[in-house]
Amino acid sequence: MTTAQTPALPVGSLAVRTVLGVGVAAVFILWWAGAPPVPGASPGLAIVAGGELAGLLASFLVCAQLLLVGRVRWFERACGLDRLVSWHRSLGTTVVLLVLAHVAAMILGSMLVDRRTAWGEVLVLVAGTPDLLLAVVGTVLFVAVGISSARLVRRHLSYEWWFAIHLATYVAIYLTFWHQIRAGSHLVADPVVRSAWITLYVATAGALLWSRVALPLIRHVHLGLRVEAVQIESPDTVSVWLRGTGVQHLRARAGQFFLVRFLTPRHAFTAHPYSISIVPTDEHVRFTIGALGDHSADVRAIAPGTRVLLEGPFGRLTSSRARGRRILLVGGGAGIGAVRALAEDFVADGSDVVVVHRAHSPQALVLAREFPVRPGLRYVPMLGRRADLGFDPLGPGPLAVAVPDIASREVFVCGPAGMSETVVRSARALGVERRAIHLEELSLS
Repeated sequence: MTTAQTPALPVGSLAVRTVLGVGVAAVFILWWAGAPPVPGASPGLAIVAGGELAGLLASFLVCAQLLLVGRVRWFERACGLDRLVSWHRSLGTTVVLLVLAHVAAMILGSMLVDRRTAWGEVLVLVAGTPDLLLAVVGTVLFVAVGISSARLVRRHLSYEWWFAIHLATYVAIYLTFWHQIRAGSHLVADPVVRSAWITLYVATAGALLWSRVALPLIRHVHLGLRVEAVQIESPDTVSVWLRGTGVQHLRARAGQFFLVRFLTPRHAFTAHPYSISIVPTDEHVRFTIGALGDHSADVRAIAPGTRVLLEGPFGRLTSSRARGRRILLVGGGAGIGAVRALAEDFVADGSDVVVVHRAHSPQALVLAREFPVRPGLRYVPMLGRRADLGFDPLGPGPLAVAVPDIASREVFVCGPAGMSETVVRSARALGVERRAIHLEELSLS
């Protein structure tokens, strides 16, 4: 997920980065205290020590990765889920590289110390190191998860397959954990450090179970949310109405999203991010969903009465981000749901709102009927395919014609990544300050 930011780092983001930085520093101190004295270390021992550092850092950062996308409320409120997911992706690459560096350094360093061939050293390590075979399996799983997240591979994977592969992360952590505890020289040698390391993993598991299992189940029992109706909006878009008791207790705001899990055999094992498309009432909340994958394409078949489990709300693309009362909302695809809810919120607040709705055809103008002509709201549909038009309707020229006073407005964007990038470039070219541009991409992958 990506959000336009001001140059200054927000306080919440700084706090999270500080916590992670302190953790990394603590790992360095732990490693340094147990590393061999530099003057007396042979090249082989020095390489082994470097490999141990890579392993410790990878193990700590795996816990950090899980917490960043574990829907832990403190982290999400401090940074926003979009920024956390971005950091999670970056850390994922770092973890895979550290794991591979750990393996390579341990083999190479031990080869130099024991004066064996690479294959001979591997056999000795496997035979003499506790739980190393389990760790090897865990390492393979880590690498597989990392490969599945590469952009080239991710394009060809549905969300469901990507999610299933990522579940292997938990198996990999379990397998490598026992190798750390029983074979890690820094952990075996110091019971206090070993206890602290176990506490780190137990606390991470506890935070995940509370945030991702216990809290959603408690809310589910309390609200009793069920599908009330599934409304066809277009050939590839539906609106799902949910009804429950005390929906206002969700404390959701226009522009936010939930992770939605329909409790049916086909949908119960995955939760997908969907924006609310109306300001929630006491009993109702609505999601407008585009057919972007297996899960979302099958939503139209969900039967009324189906129980629903929600996690959230998440996101900070709300009216509170605006510093003024002149607003431009740009939506496309299923992103128009969030724009529709934001328009309702801003108009109720007395703001001057322009809605630009990007679609390929009139049939794709989902929810267009819900932008009536009224004081404080102007609805501008922008139709056509770029290949047919010969230009991009959201380019600087067409956008300036549609919204001549764009430079004086706060710009909120919700839609496909390519569309959002075009709007940001055009808005900047037309004089909109970077801090007046707000967007979020609803993606956990």
